[in-house]
Amino acid sequence: MDGFFVGFISALWLGILTSISPCPLATNIAAISFLSKKIIHPRIVFLSGLTYTTGRMLSYALLGFIIINSISGVPTVADWLDKYMNKVFGPILILVGLFLLNILKFNIPSFALSEKQQNKLAGSGLSGAFLLGLIFALVFCPVSAALFFGTLIPLALESKSGAVFPFIYGVGTGLPALLFAVAIALGVTSLSRWFNRLTKAEYYMRKITGVVFILVGIYYFAAYMLKIV
Repeated sequence: MDGFFVGFISALWLGILTSISPCPLATNIAAISFLSKKIIHPRIVFLSGLTYTTGRMLSYALLGFIIINSISGVPTVADWLDKYMNKVFGPILILVGLFLLNILKFNIPSFALSEKQQNKLAGSGLSGAFLLGLIFALVFCPVSAALFFGTLIPLALESKSGAVFPFIYGVGTGLPALLFAVAIALGVTSLSRWFNRLTKAEYYMRKITGVVFILVGIYYFAAYMLKIV
């Protein structure tokens, strides 16, 4: 139970950290602001934000569930993970931590919807907002890719209840987007100020998380590779 609780909190934290990283945060605000321009009633703005957020959450949950079950469903891979996962988890955490500290860098290919496609989805009501969230969640930035593929998936594979973690991660990624949808629905006009504050907070949160990842990774490496802990 303790292991599941730690994994639960870790998945939620990774989701929140992903959502307030500059690239996903800017995408979320732009998408929700874009949706709100197509709608007159505040209640519908909130519902559109909620369905957009639900689309993002479901996208991460389904992607993680498919990856985890595909890997775990292969007996040889499952046996290898059962035997060596704790050993490789330490180096993985160290690498992700170094990336979060900007010591390591990498780029990933991305795709974007055209303005015409976005307008079409935005004009499709709640179903369009849901699809927009579903698609935008798959536009991985380097930080979100590192946290999702480099940390969440190994964490989920290590846990027997790991299939739940991608959904929890999705919930974490959706919280800030939902808050901004509420703010827009209530007519809050100082979103740029809050965006700047979140961006500054994300910088320190990412650095702290990077240091924690490296320390935990060193512990795993010492305990399972060197066997000195």
